[in-house]
Amino acid sequence: MTEKEKMIAGEYYLANDPTLAADRKRCKQLLKQLNVDEFVVGEATDKILAELIPNKGKNFYIEPPFHADYGYNITAGDNVYFNVNCVVLDVCEVKIGSNVFFAPAVQVYTASHPLDAVLRRSKENGKPVTVGDDCWIGGGTVICPGVTIGKRCVIGAGSVVTKDIPDDSLAVGNPAKVIRKLEHSPEN
Repeated sequence: MTEKEKMIAGEYYLANDPTLAADRKRCKQLLKQLNVDEFVVGEATDKILAELIPNKGKNFYIEPPFHADYGYNITAGDNVYFNVNCVVLDVCEVKIGSNVFFAPAVQVYTASHPLDAVLRRSKENGKPVTVGDDCWIGGGTVICPGVTIGKRCVIGAGSVVTKDIPDDSLAVGNPAKVIRKLEHSPEN
């Protein structure tokens, strides 16, 4: 397996691999265009987003600045909104459903590091993150590697999500805990 294949699969990989370094550099170039050069909605922004995050649905919007490692590991449905200062460390897949809203300064981490100090000197790994349809992620939330947030969830501002959150939940705190189930309106 290549280092890129290992990374995407969540296995230990060498982050300084030349292919991965080139991919990160390309991502940073696109982010510079998005965050600095073309920070308003328009045709140029649409082209940048199509290259940066090719696996996205309709009405995908980022309010700059935005930061990512690769971009191509982010998959999103329709009507996804990232407010200012969001970070997505996408060494593994970040799967986002439709109608998902990220408040300012949300951080999504798939990147992880070995607990063994010697191994950590040279290798890292990751675990995928999933955010279901119709979620609202409050400002300053951190979503840790390997977490799945179910459909129709609300995560309170400042939460640190370290474990899976079931569908229809309101979760808050550090670590985030479900404080109640949410009722939802039937589809029209």
